[in-house]
Amino acid sequence: MTPYLQKQSRYPKLIATSPHPALSLVVVIPCYSESTLLQSLDALKKCKIENFAVEVIVLINDAENTTAEIKAQNQQSFEEANLWAKGNNTAQLQFHILYQKNLPKKHAGVGLARKIGMDEAVRRLEAINRANGVIVCFDADSKCREGYFMAIEKHFRDNPDTQAAGIPFEHPLAGDEFVPEVYQAILLYELHLRYFIHAQKYAGFPHAVQTIGSSMAVRCDAYQKQGGMNRRKAGEDFYFIHKFTAIGKHSEIKDTMVYPSPRISDRVPFGTGKAVGEILQQQDTFKTYAPQCFEDLKIFLQKVDELFTIKQERLEVFLGTLPVSIRTFLMKSNFENKLLEIERNSTNLRNFRNRFFQWFNAFLLMKFVHFARDHYYPNVEISVATKWLLEKVYQNEMETLKARLLFLRALDKASI
Repeated sequence: MTPYLQKQSRYPKLIATSPHPALSLVVVIPCYSESTLLQSLDALKKCKIENFAVEVIVLINDAENTTAEIKAQNQQSFEEANLWAKGNNTAQLQFHILYQKNLPKKHAGVGLARKIGMDEAVRRLEAINRANGVIVCFDADSKCREGYFMAIEKHFRDNPDTQAAGIPFEHPLAGDEFVPEVYQAILLYELHLRYFIHAQKYAGFPHAVQTIGSSMAVRCDAYQKQGGMNRRKAGEDFYFIHKFTAIGKHSEIKDTMVYPSPRISDRVPFGTGKAVGEILQQQDTFKTYAPQCFEDLKIFLQKVDELFTIKQERLEVFLGTLPVSIRTFLMKSNFENKLLEIERNSTNLRNFRNRFFQWFNAFLLMKFVHFARDHYYPNVEISVATKWLLEKVYQNEMETLKARLLFLRALDKASI
């Protein structure tokens, strides 16, 4: 047993059967109060597999304080999925349906559910000495292309230095599963997601990537080295993936797509389902971070290299050249002491930049944007923000929000 697994003793081995000797991918699906689980499993069943094996671990879960109604839904999902798995398991593709009941209410949530499933995936892969096998995160209301498994396996095989990877995603913008207002709401929210990442890239932030829980994958050994999945009730994907961007071991997978659901959900305090519900309540309006946050950030990040050789007595002058939003934020973030620490441990500019962006990471960037929003630049309508992005950054004018989203999707595909 690996040192990592020795520490994970709260949840013992969950699956009795031995893994396939050619097991390369383990897909982990947290499931809480889901009525569409079988649709997601069916999408995975249709995926092509060649010369390797795949396991899918579904972790149905509830908490000590979960309502009787949700527990009944979970029990129904457990029974239906087990019956479905028995009729659809093959030698190369195995579905394992697990039910963890009454998890501690203090920690119960999507982060803990992912963690339990991913830790079990580690056990399965380590049992056959496949430490470089891949653990894939998916959701119980998502679908994917038929080439999903093949694209993931190929990417990690062709990129041995990659420890974790993002998977392209697109929410459905039309259909008969939801009312038109839901599709309009998800259009606005996905536009916000893509705007935020493109605005970071414009500002010069080197680790601007999407962190979507249903669209990420990680090597088994790298997962263990980084301490595994966290137990956050929301945002677990953000904190997990940015462990790998900070060390330069993250990349993007090509030639496949995940289709997350646009449905309303109150399972987590923030995220897609929560945002869709709020947009519907606000009658199709959505505000996002003001462009000026990123204009100010860009001025600072363009000057980072100057800090490598700056003298202590010149630091105050340097700060004086920055916009007041970033200057005030840095002073509140112990910038001077952190800079001295980074300089003392950097022998060259490249090393300095690596260390600097391990400190000024995606979490600190998010804190700055929230600070700037709260004190200087209130949120603006998504139409205003994306108009700035397309005209300022891409010299492109598009009137409709759907056209802007499709344009950003195309840019994201081209950049992978």
